[in-house]
Amino acid sequence: MKTREFLKTIGIDDNLEISKKRFPDNSEYRFEVPGIQKPGAMRALIDATDKYDVEVHRVTQTKGIMLLTDSEILQMADIAKDAKIELFLSVGPRATYDTSASARTEEGKRIGYRLRGYNNLFYAIEDVKRAVELGIRGIVVYDEGLLWTLGKMRAEGEIPKDTHFKISAHTGHGNPASAKLLEEIGADSFNPVRDLQIPMIASIRNAINISIDLHTENPKSSGGFIRHYEVPEIIKYAAPVYLKTGGSVAGHHGWDTTEKQAEERIRQVSLVQDMINRYYEDAIMSKRGVADLAIPQ
Repeated sequence: MKTREFLKTIGIDDNLEISKKRFPDNSEYRFEVPGIQKPGAMRALIDATDKYDVEVHRVTQTKGIMLLTDSEILQMADIAKDAKIELFLSVGPRATYDTSASARTEEGKRIGYRLRGYNNLFYAIEDVKRAVELGIRGIVVYDEGLLWTLGKMRAEGEIPKDTHFKISAHTGHGNPASAKLLEEIGADSFNPVRDLQIPMIASIRNAINISIDLHTENPKSSGGFIRHYEVPEIIKYAAPVYLKTGGSVAGHHGWDTTEKQAEERIRQVSLVQDMINRYYEDAIMSKRGVADLAIPQ
């Protein structure tokens, strides 16, 4: 059997087809704003959605659960509940926070945010358990082994069944086989590397059913490129898709967004929404508070 034929038998092909897949509410796209690290920035962000008359469905914190106090987590959870949006917190222990010297070298950067050794796996699980005990139902994961473990724990009831696991772009995956593997071991949402072309994105969508999270713009540390004009085509080929917007406001991943910058991130959402309205006005966006969102409990 030839390679292309075999890949099709396992659910992987390169057909550039408009996606017919949808979120459970039959919508095609949602907005995600990353890099909201503290309650003050989150409040400013929600206030700005009213000012700019836009919807946001997911907020992600990227510095790490272990860098938030219980009070801060509870405040952010309350804000998310009131706004009827998802709140995803990132696992804290990872190579860049560890004693790893390799992770700080040019070659060692390939380690990314993966976990080193038994203890760091244990610490990461404890980080997640603390968050879910405080009501959080969305977790950003950077390590495939941790995802596999958390998936097993969720299946066994050690973690609430309604906890959602989102794979970060910093895990470094960008092909349909990797996406399929991550879906099989527990991912509910997949963020591939940032610079994939639309045919590459389409091949991933063909292979998986979970949502894909795609950056519409990026900080300079991740290339600084902006894809606003591509968003209508991204929706067509990647649906169901979370449009990760506001990243160009940040200086780097883990940027501590100020309240003023939180509003600027929402202004970026407004710019992207205008592009959708102009070039793909029939695209269907989710409403806030739909049943499958990982809203804090």
